[in-house]
Amino acid sequence: MNRRRFAALAAGTLAFPGMVLGQAHRPFRIGWPVVNPLPIIAPYTAAFEQGLRDLGHVPGKDILLEYRSAEGKLERYPEVVRQVVDSSPDLIITGVNANTIAVKAATQTIPVVMVLGTTVVEAGLVRSLARPGGNITGVTVDVGPGFIAKRFELLKEAAPRIRRVAILYDDTYGADLRSTDEAVAAKLGLSLVRQDITDDFSGTFADLARARIDAVVCYAGGRQYQRRAELAALAGKHRMPSSFRAEEFVVSGGLMSYGPNLPDLYRRGAGYASRIIKGAKPADLPVEQPVKLDLVINLKTAKALGLTIAPTLLLRADRVIE
Repeated sequence: MNRRRFAALAAGTLAFPGMVLGQAHRPFRIGWPVVNPLPIIAPYTAAFEQGLRDLGHVPGKDILLEYRSAEGKLERYPEVVRQVVDSSPDLIITGVNANTIAVKAATQTIPVVMVLGTTVVEAGLVRSLARPGGNITGVTVDVGPGFIAKRFELLKEAAPRIRRVAILYDDTYGADLRSTDEAVAAKLGLSLVRQDITDDFSGTFADLARARIDAVVCYAGGRQYQRRAELAALAGKHRMPSSFRAEEFVVSGGLMSYGPNLPDLYRRGAGYASRIIKGAKPADLPVEQPVKLDLVINLKTAKALGLTIAPTLLLRADRVIE
């Protein structure tokens, strides 16, 4: 009699696998709220998904990635975050601090992996890098004052005659580095002008030209990334050598970049997601800092600016665009 009951139960399980087996093996859902239109961030989402594949996951099968975009409208981002949180994903991916702060305001229970955090302890996103606590962990773009000094040194090496440099700040990405910038620039004999960038890029550069600015260093957030070609073109129009933190700005016409490799950061973010999928808690996963910094130079832009880049500098570049 017991054997017949077991056989009947087994037959029922096979007949309706979704009721038992399917529930035990349902896909892990990852929500990803973004500001920019999805095609713009495709290299990063592709790097994240490839990172998952490298770790043995199959996006679309054992992992469902659910992207929601504010289509470039910053004011819509909180609404997009709310939509993602209300869908109750197993994990949420975020980028810069402003994005992570918006998600943190919406949930303190859903695990969050940030990929482009800056001074995350001071921002109140984690308790410490070693022991984040709470529901947030991930990767930062912080590499310390030495990185900032190197960035200014490289710009001055590429354009030795510069003296007055404008720092284009975005409150979501780099404004916290102002005091460090000033100290480093002073050692190189550079005079800094602070400029909080707005949506009026043309007006900003016209103001800088009137102030006789020689070069610009940009800490770019989502707005600048979306309009990076325009930003690079304006720097070129006003004959200002430009330095950025991400290679994509140089591909779009900027002079040079020095900073973390962003696709690499997203691949590392996939590692955090994988560990959380396997049961790890964000509170127990130390926040990591960048390990790979790339120097990228656009020779076409240098030529247009009348600059001759020294062969020794070109040899140190990870990529030269001709």
